[in-house]
Amino acid sequence: AKLNMLLEMELGITGGEEDGVDNEDADPADLYSKPEEIWQVYEALSKVPNGKFTVAAAFGNVHGVYAPGNVKLDPEILNNAQKFIGDKIGKPGSKPVSFVFHGGSGSDIKDIKQ
Repeated sequence: AKLNMLLEMELGITGGEEDGVDNEDADPADLYSKPEEIWQVYEALSKVPNGKFTVAAAFGNVHGVYAPGNVKLDPEILNNAQKFIGDKIGKPGSKPVSFVFHGGSGSDIKDIKQ
């Protein structure tokens, strides 16, 4: 039966602590999703007929409450992934991925808007 649901994929490691899992000691490189990783998810889920999905990519975001300035976001990662995937699907300049943002406390509002 049709479910009319949306799937959210959380990629990479979101730093900080949530539900008793502490990622404070994670390799910093793992806190940032690569365009190729986002592409793998996009490519697979785009094959689902009428599929709806969002991607929570890691771009330095962390779970938990942090003071402003303690979170180092790199939103350009999301922009680079949009360009990479847009080129892959033959639609350069498009924004094919629907991103969602996890772990925004302590983030600068300009980074969130970007």
